Amino acid sequence: MEREDFTFEEIVKQNEKRIHYHLHKLHIRDPHNEFYVEGLYAMWLAYKKYQPDKGPLATYFNFAIRNRLIDMIRSKSREQKINEAFAHQERIEKLDGNRSSVSHAPLLPAEGIEIEDSELWEAAKQVLSPNQWKWVDYYVIQGLSQKEIAEKEGVSVDAIKSWSREARKKLRASGLLTRLKEK
Repeated sequence: MEREDFTFEEIVKQNEKRIHYHLHKLHIRDPHNEFYVEGLYAMWLAYKKYQPDKGPLATYFNFAIRNRLIDMIRSKSREQKINEAFAHQERIEKLDGNRSSVSHAPLLPAEGIEIEDSELWEAAKQVLSPNQWKWVDYYVIQGLSQKEIAEKEGVSVDAIKSWSREARKKLRASGLLTRLKEK
């Protein structure tokens, strides 16, 4: 069979079921016909590049359509992973616990804290566990975000939030939180 005997439209009519076969075989749901169009494009490319001495046209169509659809699946999967990673990163940055969702200001203002008041800081250090003190040092004194602290300490942001909650409770219970805010 020579390709000059038929127009591409006639070839499509005869071989359209090949596309549907591969869509079904690869378990592709195609509500917007993106994959079907890709299969048509693969068929068109195969029709243009076909060399009769290399084998039957039908076999070449099957090969071209299937591989083109698999490439598109991989491309869509890669795109979806990138989008999910971006959305995840946005959620982390939005909800890292270092910022208030209303004002985007630190939860405990760092300005006006006198670091030179070593007596007060030593008292705070005695009340807190080593991890809670790390949170006070990094977050309150140095002004790092909870995400930055988590990366620096090699723990999760949730762990840092836990350190923060417990440190605030202990500082509040000992009366040191009020004294720190007054400074």
